[in-house]
Amino acid sequence: MRLRLRPTEDTFYDLFTESATHLVNGARLLAAMLDVDSDRPAIAEQMREAEHQADETTHAIVRRVNSTFVTPFDREDIYRLAGILDDVMDFMEEAVDLIGLYEIGELPAEFATQVEVLQRAAELTAEAMPRLRTMKDLEEYWIEINRLENQGDRSYRRILAKLFSGKYKALEVLKLKDVVDALEHATDALETVANTIEQIAVKES
Repeated sequence: MRLRLRPTEDTFYDLFTESATHLVNGARLLAAMLDVDSDRPAIAEQMREAEHQADETTHAIVRRVNSTFVTPFDREDIYRLAGILDDVMDFMEEAVDLIGLYEIGELPAEFATQVEVLQRAAELTAEAMPRLRTMKDLEEYWIEINRLENQGDRSYRRILAKLFSGKYKALEVLKLKDVVDALEHATDALETVANTIEQIAVKES
């Protein structure tokens, strides 16, 4: 039986929860960006600020790892989890930025389904983070994230099929595909977050 020494302070758990909360905010802004009548420049600016705040939280986690003698679980896992959470935010910010840079008007309705998957997955991730303290009651989380990622994959394929149906001009296809690719990458990264948490939970059980 291995003796595990764990720090009593909750800073890591609080920071991971904070990081996931940034994702909820980012997904909300992304959903707002889909509305062609919204103030897209303002939303894009809010998204840039949200992404900056997420970066700050990631840096705080790294600084905490580097200054803590005993971490709540393996340092490599902490670095990995922090980095992937940051990746999710980066991909969502990329999608918002591209919509603005490409001056895209109304997006196909199927994009809303992809963003809804992202929103739900972000919410579930934020809800799961406090449970890292005990490593309990997490299985339903990663199972549901996997289901959502599969749903996102199906939505992604339907969007691609529509883009290449001949209905859209070539340049418009390229622009929209860049956006949906960023959404797909964000969804995949959220599944990687869940997979990483599952691996941590197994190692720590």
